[in-house]
Amino acid sequence: MARTAFLSSALFAATTLAQVPGPYTPEVHPALTSYKCTTSGGCKPANSSIVLDSAYRWLHNVDGYTNCVTNGFNSEFCPDVETCAKTCSLEGVDYPSYGIRTSGDALTLSIYKTDPATNVTTLSSPRVYLLEDDETYEAFKLLNKEFSFDVDVSKVPCGINGALYFSEMNEKGDRNELNKAGAKYGTGYCDAQCPSQNFIKGVANLNGTYGACCNEMDIWEANRAATAYTPHPCDAIEVRACSGAECGNGDNRYSGVCDKDGCDINPYRNGNKAYYGYGANYTVDTTKPFTVVTQFLTTDGTGNGTLKEIRRLYVQNGKVIQNAKVNVPGLDPVDSMTDAYCVAQKKVFGGTDDTACQGGLKTMGEAIGRGMVLAFAIWDDAGSYMGWLDQDPFPADADSSQPGVGRGPCPTTGGRPADLIKQYPDAAVVFSNIRSGDIGSTYSNSTMVRRSVRRY
Repeated sequence: MARTAFLSSALFAATTLAQVPGPYTPEVHPALTSYKCTTSGGCKPANSSIVLDSAYRWLHNVDGYTNCVTNGFNSEFCPDVETCAKTCSLEGVDYPSYGIRTSGDALTLSIYKTDPATNVTTLSSPRVYLLEDDETYEAFKLLNKEFSFDVDVSKVPCGINGALYFSEMNEKGDRNELNKAGAKYGTGYCDAQCPSQNFIKGVANLNGTYGACCNEMDIWEANRAATAYTPHPCDAIEVRACSGAECGNGDNRYSGVCDKDGCDINPYRNGNKAYYGYGANYTVDTTKPFTVVTQFLTTDGTGNGTLKEIRRLYVQNGKVIQNAKVNVPGLDPVDSMTDAYCVAQKKVFGGTDDTACQGGLKTMGEAIGRGMVLAFAIWDDAGSYMGWLDQDPFPADADSSQPGVGRGPCPTTGGRPADLIKQYPDAAVVFSNIRSGDIGSTYSNSTMVRRSVRRY
């Protein structure tokens, strides 16, 4: 709470200062067509685009080429919040050099990039957001609506996550008198893990101890071996600057303002090991593109109701595929997410039910009703090697006979970033045909929009 008060006072006190756009590289947003759908009118294209997150950009002094942040803020340019806001600027980027490419309605994200001059491959791991216009993120309001996209994860191996999710970021990227860059330069990121950010609401996080918390709805965390969707409700509206125990770090994980664990639906974890995977023997075959549909159903069937259920469907080869039913002793054989499912899952799988503590689907639905920003990312995991998504067992020393321990078919010895960059230098995910609208409008009309995911 102290940090929140500080942020508010700083915004009013520093009205003549600004974190400004840089002068050297023009910021040109790659176009990415998306679609708005209705049951009566079908899907209509929108002239949207994408923007790279500000944390991936060069932040340098306004009049030169010196980094403002290198293992912490440069004290010459950032001795205090006011000077930092005036002195540092965010630079535009060359998107292909970050492994980011668009074509029509398709977005390709490559986790690694290779310098053609040296043939050296390095980590890129980009994160981008969908823009409604050059200054504004698209704010999706999906209560009693559905959201669909096509995806190709055939080049996303174990240990890498090609993710698509919603964050309750401010649609202007917290653009204000301190932050003139705004959404145009990808500012304002927050999520339920309360990550430390260089700037929060335009205020320099000089000691790096504050986090940016907000509601997060993970629509798609996946590779070709495993997938999960997970709501992470928080006690926050848009970004909340946390400090100390409220960030939920370390031993304070369940004292924070966000549900970091979330409640997940992962077919493998729920006892359906043959449902999703790499090959024709799986119900959803990840060697080929497919469509992912997520529906947000409310208590009264309107956009003003309370979120009561999150449903998942797939479409592949022209066939609608129902989500896998839970096949775990002690759990009902359901195929969608409700509060009752989340409570029961926590009891059977074990762990702290922080989802219920943070208000469950009701809290998540309130954020969805206010509007959330769409993020795309691809990343590896130096901490737990993506074991929470795709390994069996997880943790590696857990008893694999216990329910919920297996997350996917990947070995516990895998997922090491140093190995992945050598074995899969061309790892990439392709998202396309992004659609939102009335229940039943996005996937039933998908063949009218586009035939398949483009491969790169």
